[in-house]
Formats: sequence, structure tokens, C-alpha cells
Amino acid sequence: MMAVEGPFLAAVIARLADPKFNLAAYGVAFAFALLVEAPVIMIMSASTALAEDETSFRKLRTFTYGLNAAVTAVLLIMLIPPVFDSLMLDLIALPQEVARLSYVALWILLPWPGAIGYRRFYQGLLIRDGRTRLVAYGTVLRLTTMATTALVLYFAFSLPGAYVGAAALAVGVSAEALASRWMARASVRKLLGDPGSEDGTREDLTYRRIWQFYYPLVLTSVIGLAVQPMLTFFLGRARAPIESLAVLPVVVSFSFIFRAMGLSYQEVSIALMGKRFEHVQELGRFAVVLGVASTAALALVALTPLARFWFETVSGLSPELAEFAIVPTMILIPIPFMSVILSFQRGLLVVARRTRPIIWATVLEVAGIALMFPLLGWEIGLVGVTAAAIAFVAGRAAGNLYLWAPCVRAVATSRAEGVGQR
Repeated sequence: MMAVEGPFLAAVIARLADPKFNLAAYGVAFAFALLVEAPVIMIMSASTALAEDETSFRKLRTFTYGLNAAVTAVLLIMLIPPVFDSLMLDLIALPQEVARLSYVALWILLPWPGAIGYRRFYQGLLIRDGRTRLVAYGTVLRLTTMATTALVLYFAFSLPGAYVGAAALAVGVSAEALASRWMARASVRKLLGDPGSEDGTREDLTYRRIWQFYYPLVLTSVIGLAVQPMLTFFLGRARAPIESLAVLPVVVSFSFIFRAMGLSYQEVSIALMGKRFEHVQELGRFAVVLGVASTAALALVALTPLARFWFETVSGLSPELAEFAIVPTMILIPIPFMSVILSFQRGLLVVARRTRPIIWATVLEVAGIALMFPLLGWEIGLVGVTAAAIAFVAGRAAGNLYLWAPCVRAVATSRAEGVGQR
């Protein structure tokens, strides 16, 4: 359901005035908002894995609120005019109009990072408590609020499309955050009623332990979500920069529909794996089936006339921009499969409390993109968005391959320890 958000907003923006500039500005603002919120992305995994009793709940909540305040402050610093101009005009070399629209859109997105962290904390509690259906209800509310906001602004006001998209995102995620807290009230009461292990078998959670567990996940998110701002920098200096910047959010949001099939599989793996990986084979088989199915579904659209129908009729792109979108979409066909496998691998390593390899896999993925794009986009001269798609697939493949060995070792070590204890 979350995957509907991007294509819907892109379709709205494409039907407003100056779609090329506004799609580009919306993509830039969204990319930097994602980067700023990166430190809070994994809060859901942390609360799913660590919130066991009253003490751990309270400390995780304080940790989350502090993190939310920090990322909001970072966005505010980025919006100081000299800082923003240095970043967007001097470093990335955005066209003046795209930078102007992006600046206002980022102000509108100011509540976004804190709301994301808040809702993911309470969604993690719901997942841990086995109440995943409520997470879906929150997403329905988010989509409904987002769509209503976008349509009201579309029909009743004459705002630039980048502002409409940013406002719809901010209102939608804020509504979901409040709803998640309300729906998690029973799970919170259950945790508050559990003072902890009286026999001393459960170690009290400390802020030091939270940070030791969480900082590899933070680095993973920051490094991983740096990809979109990095690609913005690359695209601005590649062939057809405006067209590539305009098309990138449309292509990414479309592929996300299929990648979203495995979006929460990391939390599913954490919740169902078992402390000794009793269910690793079942979860692994399900990951393969889910990945193959989602990639096949993307191929069905990308390799047929449905692609042109989607980009021109549904997304509202002009035939010129649709041409730029079709080839990178074809290149991204393997990504849904690799994304599901990556979620499974990360979930397995989180259960094993071995999150450091996740960092290095993400570093390898981003480094692969950083090396591939200049070669393809600057040296060979491919269209920017096409070079970005190839680089993204290559980087993700490298990350998947790197995590294979640590996952095998984690399962083998855990099972050996289990045999030794028996």
C-alpha cells in the first residue's frame, strides 16, 4: 500500500503546471528528506527486537525521541539559505528553478523525519506483539490522508506540483504516526506491566546496549539512503539532466510498487526466525518465492506495452519523458528479487546480533554505484537515468553477494552453540 504513494503523487504533479521542473524538484526534496530521516528508519527493527519490558520500552522511547529531535535539527540546518545554496547550487549544480522549488518543498517536509521515527517505533511494538494487521490499517489511513490532501490542493489551489507532493507526504505520515501511537496503546500497557526478569535471566537494556545494537543500523540507513542525493549530484552533470531528474522519482516510485512486496520482510524475519534460527529454511524459501514473484510482476509490465500505458496514461508523463523512463525500468527488473533477499539477510543478522556486516554490504553497494555511474554516465555518455539504473542494480548485487557468507556463519555458529548447551 505504501508503494501506491509515489506513483500517485508523481501522477498528480505531472498534471500540474511545469511538470518537468516540479517533478525534478519533488525528486530532489524527497531524496534529501530520505537522507535526513535515515537515522530513524531502523527504529522499527530496534523496537521489534529489543522492547521486552517496561525498562527497555522507556529507554527505547527516550532514545527514539532524542533521535527524532536530532534529525529534525539537521534538516533545519540544511534549510539555512547559505547552506542550502552551497549544497544545491554549488555542489549539485541544480538549475535555479529546480533549487527554488526544492527549497520550499523541504520546508513543507520539515515534520517528515520526526513523524517517521515516531510511527516506526510504535509499529515495531505492534509487530513484536503480533498485531501486524494494525500496521496495515495505519498505512490505509496514511494513504487516504495523503490522497485527500493532494486532491484538495490540486483542485482548490494553484500551487506548484512540488509543494503539493511535499504537503501530501507530510500530512499523510503525520496522521499515520498519531494513529500508530493510538493503536499501540494495548501493546504499551502490556510492556509497562512487565517490570523485567525477576530471576535475573533477562539483562536490563541500557542506552549503551541500545547504541551498540543500533549504530550499525544507523550507518546502514545513512549510507544506503545517501544513494538518491548522490544520484542527484551525478544526474545534474550527465546527459539530459533535467529529463533524468524529472523521470527518476517516477521510475523509482514505480519500481517501489514491486520492491515493496519485501519491504517489511526484515521485521518479519526478526519476529519469526527463532532464537536458534529454527525457522530459517521456511523463511528463506518464502523469500525466494516472494522475490521471484515480485520480479516477474515487474517484468510483465516493463517488457510489454503496459509500460507505455503506465508512464503516459497513469503517470501523466509526456511521450518524450516516457521514453526516458522505459529503459531504466527494464534495467531495474531484478531489483525486487534482490530487495527481498536483502531484507531476509538483514533480518537474519539482526537476530544473530551481528549487524556490522550489514554496514559493509551497504558501503559496498553505494561504492559500486559511485564507481559505476561516472563510468557509464560521464565516460560512456549514457542518459543519466539509464546509467543510474545500471549502477543501482550492480551495487545491490554486490551487497547481496557480500552478505551471503556472514549469514551462513551466523546460522552455523548459533546452531553449534545450541548443540553445545544441550
